[in-house]
Formats: sequence, C-alpha cells, structure tokens
Amino acid sequence: MKYGKRLREEIERCLPEWRGEFISYKQLKKQLNLIDPVSRAKKRSRISIEDLLHAGNGRVDVNFMRFTQLLDVELHKVNTFYIDKEEDYVIRLKELKNMEANLCCRETMLNLQKSILDFHAEMVCLLHYSVLNSTGFRKIVKKQKKRASSSNVQFNSVPRVLDQPFLSTELLYNLMKDCEAMLYRLFLAGEP
Repeated sequence: MKYGKRLREEIERCLPEWRGEFISYKQLKKQLNLIDPVSRAKKRSRISIEDLLHAGNGRVDVNFMRFTQLLDVELHKVNTFYIDKEEDYVIRLKELKNMEANLCCRETMLNLQKSILDFHAEMVCLLHYSVLNSTGFRKIVKKQKKRASSSNVQFNSVPRVLDQPFLSTELLYNLMKDCEAMLYRLFLAGEP
C-alpha cells in the first residue's frame, strides 16, 4: 500500500479532528512530480542547482520554487500545530497538578484520574501525529533527493526538515511521564 493512502487511512482512523493539521503529502508529491529537471533529457550529465532553477530558458523553474515554498508552508503548519498543542499541554498539566494538590473526596479523585487518563491519551495522539508527519516529510524529501541525485543536483532539503520542533518530542515525553507519576500516586492513594 502506498504511503499517501496509509496516511489518509491512519488519520481517519485515529485523528479525524486533526485532519487539516497533517502534512499535505499528496499535494507535495503532485508538486514534486511537476518538476521536470533538465536531467531527464540528459540522464547522467552533471547539472547545478542553477541549471535546475533556470531550466534551460533563463527563467526560474516555477514548479521547483513552488515545491520548496509548499514544503516550507507545510513545515510551518505542522510545527505551529504541534507547538500550540505542547503549550496547551504544559498549562493543562499544571492545572491537573493543582487539582491533585487540592483533592477533597473520593469522587473528585476518580474524576481527576479520568481527566489524567484522557489527557495522557491525547498526548499519545500528539506523539502519533509527530511520527506520521515525520514519516511523510522524510518520504517526500527522499523522493526530492532521489530526483535531484539522478541529475547530480546538490539541493538537499533534509537538513531543514530534520531540524523541526515537531520532531523533538522530549517535552512531550516528560509531560507524559509526569502524567503517569500523578496516576501512580492517585491509584496508590485510592487503595485501602
């Protein structure tokens, strides 16, 4: 099964409410396929990035520029969503910790346990979001790199794609660990 189809199915199955926030893999792939490098005519000849940009007629290859712009737009969209969610989760965790500190009865503790479990599940979904987008960006950059390497073009999007906030999940893992520690304390407190 092709990655684009698997991505759509996974989004619909797990995270349909975040549908618009994922990488537009199909759109990126279409734009990448519109790039017609000079190298197709000269399979093994060496060309430079300037040759690709100017595509033989003195004009910048519009499709190449559109692909890089679309890649930047998609990276910005995914990073913005991820960072916003992380910030929300930091605030929500503080609120849950305050609720834990001010427990008054068993019913409140049960509600808090449920809230923490729901919150933890949402963080797992954000982790899944990060993995799916990471895979999509790596695949599209690999396709772009393969196309460029067949023409010996030395343009590489890998460094900028690999250095993105949505790929650094350390804060998210720490929030999840804090959540798990709170649950552990609450379940111990609930035992006779």
